[in-house]
Amino acid sequence: MRELVTLQVGSFANFVGSHFWNFQDELNGLAEDPYADPVFKNQSLNMDVLYRSGETHQGTLTYTPRLVSVDLQGSLGSMSSRGTLYDEGSSASSNILTWGGNVSTHAAEPHKKNLFLQSLYGEEQENSLTFENGVTGGENPRTEIHDRDKVESLENGVQYWTDFSKVEYHPQSLYELSGLWVDPQKFDNYGIGRESLSGGLQGEEISERLRFFVEECDHIQGFQFIVDDSGGFSPLAVDVLESIADEYTNAPVLLYAVRGPGSSVDPRSQKQRVSRKLHDAVSFSRLSSLCKLIVPVGLPSLSRSKASTFLWINDEKPYHCSAAYAATLHSLSLPFRMEPLGPTADSSYASGAVTVNEVVEILSGQTRQNMVAILDAAMPAPSLIGNQVEQTLLRHLQPLTPEIAKDIEDLQSVESISVHGALGPARGQRASVSEVKDMVHAAYEHATTRPMFCHLSVAQCPLPIPLPFPSIFGNRVGQHGELLSTPIIDSPSRGSLDVHSIPMAARLRSSSAVLPFLENRLGSLRSFGIARGAPGAELVRSWGFAKDELEDMGEVLSKMITTLDPRSQMSSDSD
Repeated sequence: MRELVTLQVGSFANFVGSHFWNFQDELNGLAEDPYADPVFKNQSLNMDVLYRSGETHQGTLTYTPRLVSVDLQGSLGSMSSRGTLYDEGSSASSNILTWGGNVSTHAAEPHKKNLFLQSLYGEEQENSLTFENGVTGGENPRTEIHDRDKVESLENGVQYWTDFSKVEYHPQSLYELSGLWVDPQKFDNYGIGRESLSGGLQGEEISERLRFFVEECDHIQGFQFIVDDSGGFSPLAVDVLESIADEYTNAPVLLYAVRGPGSSVDPRSQKQRVSRKLHDAVSFSRLSSLCKLIVPVGLPSLSRSKASTFLWINDEKPYHCSAAYAATLHSLSLPFRMEPLGPTADSSYASGAVTVNEVVEILSGQTRQNMVAILDAAMPAPSLIGNQVEQTLLRHLQPLTPEIAKDIEDLQSVESISVHGALGPARGQRASVSEVKDMVHAAYEHATTRPMFCHLSVAQCPLPIPLPFPSIFGNRVGQHGELLSTPIIDSPSRGSLDVHSIPMAARLRSSSAVLPFLENRLGSLRSFGIARGAPGAELVRSWGFAKDELEDMGEVLSKMITTLDPRSQMSSDSD
């Protein structure tokens, strides 16, 4: 078996990860449910790639994500940093034997669980909640929590990523950056992150937790790393990447640099704008130089993008935006745990298994050693309908990577596509693996431009929609993700109570369409940090970077640009 270890670093990264693991938990539950759709039982997916089996001190068998999650102290809400399975209920108080004076204890009130978490852990309802549900003093105060109440409580009250997590975590998984006394709103650039983390043991402690999961793997295929690179978590991610490069030389890292819409709000002052531009350039350069493949994820406004054609998203809610990104990352991860085809393997449920390293090799190739890829998604993916299949799927794939060129013709582009749960021409029936393959091949044959190479992975298993998934589907999305010809009038948005599963398509592509993204960062680095009289020169020096280090970063970005398009040479005095 080729295991995958996942890291989540930063607030928005953990929002994305929380949804991602909810999908996996839902798949595990449906596989065991005798009344569930048989397609979830015949997934041809090896979930052990992402999960580890264990046992508590009481002898209870456990099945937990092979995960290390890092966030600021206090970011876990009502959840303990030891998770739930192994929580031994240690008391906050202790006997102090070496001090004879007065002792005062200051303890913060624990965060209250929302209705969803209360029902998940089987806790009794507070009297205030029963009152809100219309229960008077003469009625039984223990009322049943209905699914619609749980969904509404999440839509209106998610504050932490743990508020909607239905997953049980190993105590080695959840790590809070203790002793970091910084306002999360001000933890917003590479410099403040580097300063706050300098001299601490956080990097060593995180590496030790990572080592716990890696050392029990039989044959690790690589790391799936999700980082919120919009602020101070970038230098911490760099430290972890350096540790991985030192200890696990042959294990590739697939890095998703995710950002919520809030990180794209225009700064109010020129100083803040310069700081934001320099942070983006420094962060991307440092991160991309330490991983096999980096994928920028996060549009300035997901709700107004073509990717949300059939979605109903509130950009101001990380709970909403992270759900769409997590669904796409789930789709991309499926080929990493598909059962490889062998003499006795059944290809009727899944085909196109690859490892992380094979995807890296596909996208980098022999002639283009670029390390940045564009992410596209179709959510939901369209059905295979009659004679319109030639362009339908390709037309529905829309970018989730910001600042890229549109309708670019790149004869050297390479792609890796994952399609799962596609619906066939017949109403209510899923398309076979061979039908999807034929459709994609036909689409490329009829396309005006086609990639130099495309790897295709197909699975019949759709994306299951767990209860805590937000109500982000538009009123043209049906129960199984089919696109309705007539919208549902009385329901502008639909959630897990209305939509049970959806077909998905996701694509990673290496293309010169990403050049604007790279050129913007190289231009910012040179204009604001390197050029004579640069307005941000003193700022980056305060971050701890000398001019020669900035020039080295510029070389990293320049090389990525040149490998994508040798004709795209930016002048050293470019602004």
